[in-house]
Amino acid sequence: PGAGSRTAESTMLSITMLAIVSSAVRLQAHGGARALSRSAVSSVHMQVAGAVRTVTLGLVGGGTVGGGIVEILREQGPALRQSLGVEFKFTSICVSDMSKARDFVLPDGCQLTSNVHDVLDDPSVEVVIEVMGGTTLAKDVVLAAMKSGKHVITANKALIAANLPDIAAAHAAANKGAAKPVHFGYEAAVCGGIPIIKVLQRDLLGDKIEGVRGIINGCTNYMLSSMASTGCSYTDCLKGASELGYAEADPTLDVGGFDARSKLKILIELAFGISVEENDIPVKGITGVTATDFEYAKMQGGTVKLLGVAGVQGGGLTAYVSPVFVPESNQLYGINGATNAVQLLSKYSKETVLVGQGAGRFPTANSCVSDLLQIVQGTCAPPFPKEAVAGLAFKNDYSAAFYIRMRYRDQVGITRDVGAVCEKNGISIHSMMQNPVKNRNDAMFVIITEPCLLSQVKLATTELERLDWCKGDSFYMPSLM
Repeated sequence: PGAGSRTAESTMLSITMLAIVSSAVRLQAHGGARALSRSAVSSVHMQVAGAVRTVTLGLVGGGTVGGGIVEILREQGPALRQSLGVEFKFTSICVSDMSKARDFVLPDGCQLTSNVHDVLDDPSVEVVIEVMGGTTLAKDVVLAAMKSGKHVITANKALIAANLPDIAAAHAAANKGAAKPVHFGYEAAVCGGIPIIKVLQRDLLGDKIEGVRGIINGCTNYMLSSMASTGCSYTDCLKGASELGYAEADPTLDVGGFDARSKLKILIELAFGISVEENDIPVKGITGVTATDFEYAKMQGGTVKLLGVAGVQGGGLTAYVSPVFVPESNQLYGINGATNAVQLLSKYSKETVLVGQGAGRFPTANSCVSDLLQIVQGTCAPPFPKEAVAGLAFKNDYSAAFYIRMRYRDQVGITRDVGAVCEKNGISIHSMMQNPVKNRNDAMFVIITEPCLLSQVKLATTELERLDWCKGDSFYMPSLM
């Protein structure tokens, strides 16, 4: 192209940039939206002029998710360069075992290291992505990176749940008086590939969240779905989940409900603006669920799911993780396999349900990449934007209609005893159910209560278990109301 063509291109670019800046000034002068950020103007400039900005990354953790991030950026790099005018460059990937074979191609110019300071102390690194797991070294990495002015992305739910106040304080400190904002992204920390974090940070921030209900652990949903469809035992379903890679070698965090509780704590902060101590949230795992419970659930027109539930009750905020009776009428009823789903109940949007893959290499990695793209586009929301409603406090007791299963040896007076104990503890019985008895010395019946408190059910079942006709521990779970 000749000089005239280059002059024309230069003139058009100048006119375009002048129009952008003029629009920003007019918006600011008229008290409307804020003036365009430097990052937004820069983004437009790159697209108009065809310039490409390189964003340098440091990755801490080169396992399943870390490798997925590298692969997504390698495959999608050309498209992102064309659409956003940005290319990503890894300078260092920190791993715990340098001798371990990696299932991804090491990017050009990227070093593999076992020293996190090769990432943290590198002034060229703009974004630190933490996918190493754990809550000790990972915490040091996240806090140090923000302190040095680097953006941080993490997929570490346990880290956030255990250190949320510290992370929020570090993020605020990093941005106090900073020339440019420091962002903290954690979309991958809850429900893997489902964009629930961004929905609560932005899309429903102007709404009033009244309840959160979620299938937020893929392992347990796979197991309970299998028990419901095949009638197989808890032990057999756990074995199947292990063989498919859904369950860890030690599945306690999953089957005990603790993984779901960590995620629920984060969702409570986002939905209600309240920081709840994780250990204050009542938790009950699925180890006590049997095929019998699915038989009775089917009789009532529902099934059993492990849910994380939070909502406003009686002027306070309540929450729990537990197996729950879910009726066919609820959308969570049909969520099976390792799929996750979160149901949001709110004043204006009424009901919003997000469904997708809650774990796995690429769903989780894609959420990390989503955070990265928001950072480079300058569109990140504050990490914890919700302010708590004045006077709203957490209560670790909750109300629900409960399903109570009792194992017994048959004798006269059992129904009378159950009625007397429930009455003593302020529990109204809705109904009692019993399948045909095959062995009078080892049978089961089920009590369905009217709405009552968890504390009342605990007291009543403890008293019932002491009676001579009761065989072993009872099992109880709330019904979704």
